[in-house]
Amino acid sequence: MATDHGTRMLQHLRHGADVLPDDAPGAKAEADRLATVSLAGSVVAGHDVAEVSTPFGYLFDDLADAFPQHHLPTGDPAGMTARLTALGTAMVEQAPADPAGNSVIPAVYTYWGQFIDHDITANTDRKTLFSDVAVEVVEPRTPADVTTGLRNLRQPALNLDSVYGDGPQGASAALYDGPALRVGRVALTTDAGDPVPGQRVTPEGDDSHDLFRDGTTAVIGDGRNDENLVVAQFHVAFLRFHNAVLEWVRVNEPHLIGRALFRRVRDLVRFHYQWLVVHDYLKTVTATGTVDQILLGGNRVFRPRHDTYMPLEFSVAAYRFGHSMVRGAYDFNLNFGRNPDGTALLPTAPFGLLFAFTGGARPAPFNGGGTTTLPFNWVIDWNRFVHKGDGDATHFARRIDTRLVPPLTQMVNQVTPDDEAQLPDLLQAVLRHLAVRNLLRGYSLAIPTGQAVAAALGVPALTTAELQAGNGDELNRALTDGGFLEATPLWFYLLKEAEVKSNGNALGPAGSRIVAETLIGQIRADEGSYLHRGWTPARGVRFPDGGLIVSISDLFRFAGVLPA
Repeated sequence: MATDHGTRMLQHLRHGADVLPDDAPGAKAEADRLATVSLAGSVVAGHDVAEVSTPFGYLFDDLADAFPQHHLPTGDPAGMTARLTALGTAMVEQAPADPAGNSVIPAVYTYWGQFIDHDITANTDRKTLFSDVAVEVVEPRTPADVTTGLRNLRQPALNLDSVYGDGPQGASAALYDGPALRVGRVALTTDAGDPVPGQRVTPEGDDSHDLFRDGTTAVIGDGRNDENLVVAQFHVAFLRFHNAVLEWVRVNEPHLIGRALFRRVRDLVRFHYQWLVVHDYLKTVTATGTVDQILLGGNRVFRPRHDTYMPLEFSVAAYRFGHSMVRGAYDFNLNFGRNPDGTALLPTAPFGLLFAFTGGARPAPFNGGGTTTLPFNWVIDWNRFVHKGDGDATHFARRIDTRLVPPLTQMVNQVTPDDEAQLPDLLQAVLRHLAVRNLLRGYSLAIPTGQAVAAALGVPALTTAELQAGNGDELNRALTDGGFLEATPLWFYLLKEAEVKSNGNALGPAGSRIVAETLIGQIRADEGSYLHRGWTPARGVRFPDGGLIVSISDLFRFAGVLPA
């Protein structure tokens, strides 16, 4: 697979939207509905979908071929919809949060995972004509229907087309200022000229810490990266990293000009990113040794074909483990978090407020704060998110387990004005409740059970006692009444596996294998990746003292977004 094939912008694709190939049932009506979804500036419709999309498939073909033998029962969709809703409703952490629920994974990994997801997948979430969970009865599709009717709007390669689009000479030229990527400046005053309150997080004069905007719309390769403030600031870090690498190459390789200069910079950024995904991100969130086993021993389960695909067991179940890592509030910076001099504007940044300071905020961007760009007081202090040796437990993600924080049951940004006008309150509640939506989506898209996947991987299945360990009465009642102790939804199963096998500080054996094999396999399938080039950080950019970039905090330092 060529790295540059099919790169594109998903600037107006809001989180959860999807499209159908032209031969899928209802495709024409769905294309008409997607008037605001554009790829590289063009509305997706009809045959165009096949040209710009890549396939989804199943990691375990034998399980899919035997459908529904290894899946949740399909004979009573109404009953299963109710039982899955009850299970998801019970997957809620008690408030206030239990201090014992903190993991040893720094909080940045939650949103780094979201950034990766937006780089490799688009199309498996929320309400669509093909797979709608906001209905009274969710009907399960057959695996053949799913692979025919659902397409991935992203290349699964980790090639950062969510950042680069199709380059400065393509339809995504608005992202660029020459070979540099455009970065927006934060607001020091409101549009009325009043000063924004609070203290600076960045040095005086360093104000390029917002996404570049056309009005309130972020001009970026994937609009979902303006969904919440942490992932938006993560995207800003990569824009600035590209520009810092550009300056490094100009100094150290001055013979490069024009397109050759841009390609060299883009390759370096991609290689650093891919290497860090494998050696920092994956080694942090998966069981010890998993990554090295795959790098040295090869992929056993996910073997990408020439027309590489995205495994549904990964995108619909295993890779949604990050939802359980979300905190209900963050120590965000001096203004919205801990401040030694006691002048913080808020003692924490509640999770819901992180959606009020992005271009997707409702009813108005930046919480109606009088500015169409990010106020300077909301620039993130990455020092509170990235350090593994941090002595503050609240700077870490929540454990990977079956308990989600309460704000994830009321995801206001998941309900559109059309939803509010057309759907009854009960179905709007389904869209807002992340756990319920994930479970219903897995049922709809024919995801096999956790027990079936464990058997296919040769991993001992969780026992009934392990599935019930540490649960509240409501959750255990939902597991028992739903018949889920014998046939467990894969997403729930892998969260519970992490909880009982890794104490929530990493994925368990099955989850680790699916996640690591998929991401490493996608890099292996890309002929332009760092693995195919035999690249290491020793061949990348360096700090003035010769130091290498070997962690996400190093990349942030090089980009100038990690304060000293």
